[in-house]
This record gives sequence, structure tokens and C-alpha cells, in this order.
Amino acid sequence: MQVLLLLMVLLLPLGAGAEEIIGGTEAIPHSRPYMAHLKIINYQGSTVLCGAFLISPQFVLTAAHCKGSEITVILGAHNVSKTESTQQKIKVEKQINHPNFTWNLHFNDIMLLKLEEEAKLTPAVNVIPLPGPSDSIKPGETCWAAGWGLTGVTGSASDTLREVDLKIMDKEACEKHKYYDDDVQVCVGSPTVLNSVYKGDAGGPLVCAGVAHGIASYNIYPFEKPPSVFTRISSFMPWINDILKGK
Repeated sequence: MQVLLLLMVLLLPLGAGAEEIIGGTEAIPHSRPYMAHLKIINYQGSTVLCGAFLISPQFVLTAAHCKGSEITVILGAHNVSKTESTQQKIKVEKQINHPNFTWNLHFNDIMLLKLEEEAKLTPAVNVIPLPGPSDSIKPGETCWAAGWGLTGVTGSASDTLREVDLKIMDKEACEKHKYYDDDVQVCVGSPTVLNSVYKGDAGGPLVCAGVAHGIASYNIYPFEKPPSVFTRISSFMPWINDILKGK
């Protein structure tokens, strides 16, 4: 029970607890045009934050635990504390959780958001490719994550987009995550380097060679210590493709 309670602490978005960038640097403005910032009104009426990413003009991909009663997607942002001319703010028409999402164990932590209107593709707003169902990333590869939240355990949220390089680990490195499943999850972040996602960036992408291979999902105590668990996107491509095709 204690393990499940610790998991739940990091399943929540910023404002109630999830993941963000530690050890990273500020991204070049609009160098990651697929990034989306989610403002979520939760079921208690509070505003919480998550990350996400644009995969088609009308669909954003994020974590299933970033669900709420109302979500606004902000695209084309670098500094989310400002109203930038590049920004597009679009409300979510439909939240499509994976049907087998399990909150306590954090399996199938993936959700598609259908926008009320299509995003206008610009130099600051664009889609990112997804892997094929058989594509995989291997331990030892270096990938990237990005987000807007806390930059340290005692730090404050970042107004500007930050990014961090993260090493893909083998499944043995995620032994601290009791319910880790390498078939549907990715073990990310070397335990010897304090580069990590932290509070506020759950739902953001893990990008390897220009392709989104993972979705920031959770960590456990000590919250800032890598590795973290990301949802493995390739395992869900048949489901994603069915939704995009209107099935």
C-alpha cells in the first residue's frame, strides 16, 4: 500500500504533484514546435498543469492521468507566463483515455486529446512523428525530454520551456519501480546523473532521433532520483492509429 501511495504522488500534475525538468537547460524558443502546455481544471475545480505533444493538427498525446473536467491546450509557447504571438490556445473537445488505464499501477498511461478545432501549423506549431508498432529504443541511447515545471526539488516552475538529455536504461535499472513492465514502459534516466523529469511535465514526450517514443509517466521516492518511467508509445500504435482514423 505504501508503494502505491508513493506512486500516486507522482501521477498527479503540477499543483498536486507530477514530473518536470531537473538538470536541464532552457530550450531555444520554438525549437520543439510539437510541445504543448496543458491547463487542466480538475474534478475538484483547481487548475493543474501537464505536458503533451501535437501528433496531428487535431490530436495531442499525453498521459492518461492528466485527465480533468476541462482542458485547454497551449501550442506554440516558449514563455507560458506571456501571451506570445506564436501561441494558439484551443480547448479540448474529447479526452480519450486508453481503455485499460490502471491508475494505481500506472499501466497504459496514455491519452489522446481531440481539439475543438485543428491547430494551424506554423514554424512554432508542428507535429512530431510517432514510432511504428515494431520500432524500439535500446538501453544506452540518449533521448530528450522537455517541459515547463519545477527545476529542482525546492525550485519553482519555469516560465520558459526547458529540455534535458536522458539515457535509456535496461529494465534492471527500474527495479525500484515494483510494477515496471518493459513491454509497455521505458526506463529512463541514469541513476548516476541527476537529470530527470519532475513535477509538472507528466504527459510530455521522450524524443529519440526526432521521434516521440515515450510519455512521461511517474517516479517514486526519492522523487528527484532517476530513473523515471515513461509509457512506451510503440506498444500503443494500433490503438492510436484506430483513434486517428475515427474507429
